[in-house]
Amino acid sequence: MANPTGEQFELTRGSARAVVTEIGAGLRAFEIGGVPYLETFDVEEEPPKAAGQVLLPWPNRTRNAEWTYRGEVQRLDVTEARRGNAIHGLTRHREWQLLEHAESAITLAVDVADEPGWPVPLHTVIRYDLAPRELTVTHEIRNEGETPIGVGVGAHPYLRIGDVPTDELTLTLPATRVRPYVADRQLPFGDERDVEGTEYDLRGGRRVGDLDLDTAFGALRPGEDGRFHHLLTHGDTALDLWAESDFGWVQVFTPRDLVGRGRAIAIEPMTCPADALNSGTDLIELEPGASWRGSWGIRVR
Repeated sequence: MANPTGEQFELTRGSARAVVTEIGAGLRAFEIGGVPYLETFDVEEEPPKAAGQVLLPWPNRTRNAEWTYRGEVQRLDVTEARRGNAIHGLTRHREWQLLEHAESAITLAVDVADEPGWPVPLHTVIRYDLAPRELTVTHEIRNEGETPIGVGVGAHPYLRIGDVPTDELTLTLPATRVRPYVADRQLPFGDERDVEGTEYDLRGGRRVGDLDLDTAFGALRPGEDGRFHHLLTHGDTALDLWAESDFGWVQVFTPRDLVGRGRAIAIEPMTCPADALNSGTDLIELEPGASWRGSWGIRVR
């Protein structure tokens, strides 16, 4: 049986190690000194629940797998059959081209063209840079077409702190607004709401065991460095998923049935929320020939 994620590219730097996949350019492992800080999966498996995958040219769901571009309805492939939506973009099951592979860094690329429901060709690049206690991920998208297009970018890492049970971790988010969802379809309705005084106020930290989320948070407050910092902590260890200013949304997903782990938590940096192709909310607008670049990362403190 062929490996569903293709070739596995290993990065090392001191005691830090990461593994990136050829199919989807996803992140399959991140550890320091043998301690895992990312949920992983066997090379013979598909990434469970989109684990480690790159989400572009839109993250999350597009309602009914349809959207309108310049007055014409675009029909995407339905990739979430149970809900009838198109989910997590077009590149996570594609073979990415290896451009560079050094000991602690890797760069891959893939083109988006001639896709059902996607009218403008794109060239996309991703780079992973490993430091002794940090992994930085940089995305770049270039409009290769002749008309403007709005795009979105996201990632889907499931974080952990070694073998500490997920429920015992504490989650802290710098989010002041939450976007309500229709539960059966996981699609947004209405405008985002203040978290003040609600169960969604995670600014002071809450135990993951008390949370049940598949929820988008916005209106993020940056730290002194201008980045957003989403923290997962236990005792003296803090796992900091940071993101640059264009990643103004974060989706938190706390499933109880991740293969091999059970309870898990995904902290997903996103440039736009679900169904942004229809709402237009925070899409990155690219003119013909224009490029966008943005980074996020995971740091162990």
